[in-house]
Parts: sequence; structure tokens; C-alpha cells
Amino acid sequence: MPFDGSKNSRNNPPARCSGSAELMATARAPAAAPRRKPRQSRARHTSQALQEAFVRLLVEKGYAAITIREIVSVAGTGLGSFYEYFASKEDLARVCLHLRSKALLLDMRAAVAAHAGRPLAEIVDAVIDAQLEAHRAQPLAWGAHYLLERHLSGPEAYRKMYDRFVAEWVGVLDAAIDLSPDCQKKEVARVCQTIIYGLFAHLHIGTGGRPDLQALSRQLRAALHGYLKGVA
Repeated sequence: MPFDGSKNSRNNPPARCSGSAELMATARAPAAAPRRKPRQSRARHTSQALQEAFVRLLVEKGYAAITIREIVSVAGTGLGSFYEYFASKEDLARVCLHLRSKALLLDMRAAVAAHAGRPLAEIVDAVIDAQLEAHRAQPLAWGAHYLLERHLSGPEAYRKMYDRFVAEWVGVLDAAIDLSPDCQKKEVARVCQTIIYGLFAHLHIGTGGRPDLQALSRQLRAALHGYLKGVA
């Protein structure tokens, strides 16, 4: 979930990846940025096809076994096209990681905006539902995402994206009509993000991308509501 490398990836493709089977787009961000920003529809399609191919191969083979030649073959492009947008396999992986994390942020923000002015418990439930829905369609890809994130996310990049999620949780608290005036929002937001990220990441990794989302829903609600009841 929290992964970012946007500092060095200004030219990264802005759109979400979308795929088939057990895959979806992933996230972005790294040390080396794509060579060219895909502004035109054809160029954007090529970049997205490479991202989708990477995620598909990531699920099927694991990161270490993937080659750039396999990526371009699955994507139906050439090596030249790959290097127009990505400096390396690691660069492409970071782009995919970043885009997936960014998509979660946007889903969370939309859920909060749609429930602003309601009790905190309702807004938290909306956030949980949005995150569960985002993970539902491609569980194997999410399992691969969280595992790869641990290999490629450096401390600075991890903290940067983590702080972005914490800021969204502050937004959750700000949007609630019944928040206690004594609530230490930044501290509470950090604990909430730790709870939700920890449960999502460890369940997807621990089950090999085959989580019981119904059980996860119960666990998230019990943990977050139980914590918030005493501090917010």
C-alpha cells in the first residue's frame, strides 16, 4: 500500500493500469524515470500494456524470474518501445507499485468525500469498504504487490507514501461530525493507517494472494472501531 518514488519519476504514466485475469495495474515511482511521458493515446496504450504485462508475469513467475524480453513479448511491443518509457525492469516495477498505491489513495479520498459530515464510524466503514473493493478483483496481483513492495521500497519512498495515507486518515477525522475536540488527529491517523495496512498486507502475503476478505472485513472493523472508540 504505502509505496512512492515520485521524487525521481516525474515522467511516469498518469493513468491506472488495467489488466485481465488475476492482474491489474500497479503502482509507480522510482529512481529512474520513464524516458518519455506517454501523452498520446497510442503511447499511453503502449505504456499501459507494458505495465499490465509486468503484473501478469509477476503473478505467474515472481519478480526475479521476469525478463524484459518476456515483458515486451506479453505486451506485444518491442524492446525499443520499452526503453522509451522505462529505464529498467526495476523502474517499471516501481511505476506499477506507485500507481496501485495511488489508486488506493484516490479510492479512500472518494469514500471520505461521499460521507463527509457523517459520524466517524460511518466514514471509517466507507473507507474499509472502498479498500476491500479495490482488493477484491485481483487478489493474486495484490499479494504479489505487497511482497514486491518489501523488496523495492526504500525507507524514504516508504515514508513518503505512508505519510500520504496518514494525511488521508486525518481527512477522515476532519470529515466526521462527532469527532472529539481532544482527539490527537495526527497520532490517531498514524495508528489507523498502521492497522489497515498491516492487516491488508500481511493477509495477502500470508495467504499467497488468496485472502478471506469477509474475515478481513470483520477484523478491520473490530480493530479500527475498537481503537477509535477510546481516542476519537
